[in-house]
Amino acid sequence: MIALDDFVRTAHIAYFTMEIALRPEIHTYSGGLGVLAGDTARTCADLDLPVAFVTLISRAGYLRQTIDAEGRQVEHPDPWRPEDWVTPLGAMVMLEIEGRAVWVRAWLYNQHNGTDFQVPVILLDTDVPENDPRDREITHYLYGGEQSYRLKQEMVLGIGGTRILRALGFDIHTFHMNEGHSAFLSLELLRNYELVSRKGITGEIAYDVGRVRNMCIFTTHTPVHAGFDRFPYAMVEEILGASYFALDQLKLLAGDDSLNMTRLALNLSGYVNGVAKRHAETSRNMFPGYRVHAITNGVHAPTWVSPSFARLYDKYVPDWRHEPELLIWADKAPDREVWEAHQTSKRALIAEIEKASGVKMDPEIPLLGFARRMTGYKRADLMFQDLERLQRIYQKHPFQLVLAGKAHPRDGSGKKIIEDIHQHLHWLSDKIPVAYLPNYDTDVAAFLVSGCDVWLNTPLPPLEASGTSGMKAAINGLLNLSVLDGWWYEACIEGTTGWAIGDGSEDTSHDQDSADLYEKLEKVVLPLYYGDRDRWIWMMKQTVSKIGSYYNSHRMMRRYAADAYIR
Repeated sequence: MIALDDFVRTAHIAYFTMEIALRPEIHTYSGGLGVLAGDTARTCADLDLPVAFVTLISRAGYLRQTIDAEGRQVEHPDPWRPEDWVTPLGAMVMLEIEGRAVWVRAWLYNQHNGTDFQVPVILLDTDVPENDPRDREITHYLYGGEQSYRLKQEMVLGIGGTRILRALGFDIHTFHMNEGHSAFLSLELLRNYELVSRKGITGEIAYDVGRVRNMCIFTTHTPVHAGFDRFPYAMVEEILGASYFALDQLKLLAGDDSLNMTRLALNLSGYVNGVAKRHAETSRNMFPGYRVHAITNGVHAPTWVSPSFARLYDKYVPDWRHEPELLIWADKAPDREVWEAHQTSKRALIAEIEKASGVKMDPEIPLLGFARRMTGYKRADLMFQDLERLQRIYQKHPFQLVLAGKAHPRDGSGKKIIEDIHQHLHWLSDKIPVAYLPNYDTDVAAFLVSGCDVWLNTPLPPLEASGTSGMKAAINGLLNLSVLDGWWYEACIEGTTGWAIGDGSEDTSHDQDSADLYEKLEKVVLPLYYGDRDRWIWMMKQTVSKIGSYYNSHRMMRRYAADAYIR
């Protein structure tokens, strides 16, 4: 195990993220943002990048999901024991919240992938005896509580995280904000770089804004204004304190009406990027005058490739783990071995489906998968717009369907979607093999993205910033059938890497996209599976060589290193 002193000497880039998926037993993530951060940490370890990660410890986790007899999501606590997986560090720092001194301590997780190089993940914790009982729970619940609770969490992440790195001895030159949750770090840096010599006779403070911008990178993941964290200034003054940062200057940086964390990050970052080409374009339209670059997300190939495909790649594409771009040569693998590797993964998923839901599925029938956060714009119910037509398609070309996903506890519409889906599944249960896997997490995801035949994604354009589940599926030879949004807008080669639903226009309707989905299933996808297996396997090999070789986190992090970290 590498000592903290070794990390302190080498790491000069800090990556701040509200959530991160380090391993299934550590419940510090809820969805795609955290899974991306975890893949980023693993990739930094692979590539020897000098990055330290900062997040919250989230002792109580996100939620453990069960489904009741009526198909409704039931949320349970999902705590984990930090002492089982992370090491306490000696340093503590203090920040003021609601006029009280709040102490923050740090824990260390060493991210390594079997190589000599490791990267540190610093987890922030306010559950210490020195704190008021109200403050000990600030870092307990991932995305929990009311708006004021979120504000406190983001203060701990941005301000406390910056201070703890300094207390531990890190000399950080570059601060990377994964979404706007950590934007308070930019204010903390401004306070550190007051231009004392420029204080006027009025006592006003001038800040070295240029220096801070040169130090900060901001990756935005949200393509709609409603998704940005905003806090009323009255609440900010009460919780952050009027003395921390002058309100008139804060409004210049974060917006007049409320403290907009995305606006704050935009104004104090020298490099800003979206997470797909289309998302960057959407962001530029949302924020005219800001230069928003595009670095499309990727996935950590060694983490998400199934064991059977890993053996296949080891045989035909040596060194793919360190250089996933070599997967461009995966199409030279024999068809028979590709199909056998896939069927091995499919049988493993089918066993997991039966274990989790009691539903038995057939490895010879095409299996369609859909799994992601259950919320309105993801349109998980698009497949069920016309149940009678779905049944008619099945009678011509049998297929199976598996779904999974959690709704945020306060997302009533997301919960309603889960309930409605279960009503649809109940109606279909004696007509089409269908299953819903509860408590979607990275373990369940690994089975799904390797064992299905077709991967569905049906967001309402342009609300999918990027999406990475389809990348994970593609790297395992699954064919995507998805709406042209996010990463799929740039990766879809019709009839080669998969198929498009709709044309990606923003004025599309549910009925139009649903009709196109049914049309593709009935007349293109399922007939190909049954009628031309050679062509199907050819497409599997194309999706690995064309998507797996590019949409991986090694390419992503090399782009960040070259374009953002070295400026």
